[in-house]
Amino acid sequence: MARISMRSRKLGLLLIILPLLVLFAYVVIRTGPLAPVPVTVTQAKIQAVSPAVFGVGTVSARSTYKIGPVMTGRLLDVSVNVGDRIDAGQLLGEMDPVDLDERIRSQEIALKRAGLQHTQAKVKFEHAGVQLKRYRKLFASRSSSEESLNIMEQEYRVTQAGLDAAAEDITKARADLDALMNQRKSLRLIAPAGGIVTLRNVDPGSTVVAGQAVLEIVNPAEVWIEGRFDQSSAIGLAADLPASIVLRTRGHEVFPGKVSRIEPKADMVTEEMLAKVSFVSLPERIPSLGELSEVTVHLPEITGFVVIPNASLVRVGNRQGVWRVVDKKLQFVPVELGVMDLDGNVQVMSGIQEGDQVVVYREKALTANSRILISDQIPGVAND
Repeated sequence: MARISMRSRKLGLLLIILPLLVLFAYVVIRTGPLAPVPVTVTQAKIQAVSPAVFGVGTVSARSTYKIGPVMTGRLLDVSVNVGDRIDAGQLLGEMDPVDLDERIRSQEIALKRAGLQHTQAKVKFEHAGVQLKRYRKLFASRSSSEESLNIMEQEYRVTQAGLDAAAEDITKARADLDALMNQRKSLRLIAPAGGIVTLRNVDPGSTVVAGQAVLEIVNPAEVWIEGRFDQSSAIGLAADLPASIVLRTRGHEVFPGKVSRIEPKADMVTEEMLAKVSFVSLPERIPSLGELSEVTVHLPEITGFVVIPNASLVRVGNRQGVWRVVDKKLQFVPVELGVMDLDGNVQVMSGIQEGDQVVVYREKALTANSRILISDQIPGVAND
């Protein structure tokens, strides 16, 4: 009786442990470390890729005019302030002429004096010419000596030299006066082009050295974007490519643009390419200078190559490639990549062929020995 009770007890215990072992094995195989890794897959296919280069930039003026004196002096007056709209040729300010006006009046008097001296020299020259003609007639009729004729010829040449010197004095006096007048004009700060005053560095009464900018003017109708693009993704960036511009203050609007030029010098510190991107047509409301913007440059479309999602790329060791699925088993295949578009599609130059099945998303890192479970959606993973 005791032996039957012992057997019954063992049998009952076995009936309890066996389901637990089965349940434990199921949990280990299905959800434990030996469980298959859920993945999503896609087929490599040949399709067009529209690559693009994304960058950031700031709104800047095409031309900036820095206006200042050509000689050191004291600023007498400034008639405009920051934000004022001005026209080409408008008087913006003036430097103190000091004694320049007096020097101009003095030089005008010197020019008049030179003119009077020239008139006197001309009268003497004409008189000497008449006398020379008379003495030549007298010498021809033997009424005057040869010595007297030579004296008159010498006097004629002297008066001619005096007339030439007087003419040179007039030329010199006029040139000196023109130089003073130009110097006087240079003291007037004139706008070389229309625009808006963006900077006023000096106030009246301050001393300004030659070449120092008193005012800064830009034309708001001539603006572009100074774009910066990461060098690693700027392959194919060139002038005349179409672009899309999004201003920071108008994020809901996209303005068409065009790459005007690629700067010959890159930024070695930030490892960025620099480019100027123009608006195809300026916005109705001109953007503020210095405003941040986002620029997308559209490269020419590429066709005839295998394309896969960028999310399928993985790195194993020092090699970049994809996990290819063959008969539900994984194979790591190194790939050579080309361009990528902003939709996440990347061009494959070599490594896989059209129709190959590759892993796109995985719940965790994979190895060649990983068991996989192909799924349409992986919970907790941002599937596109």
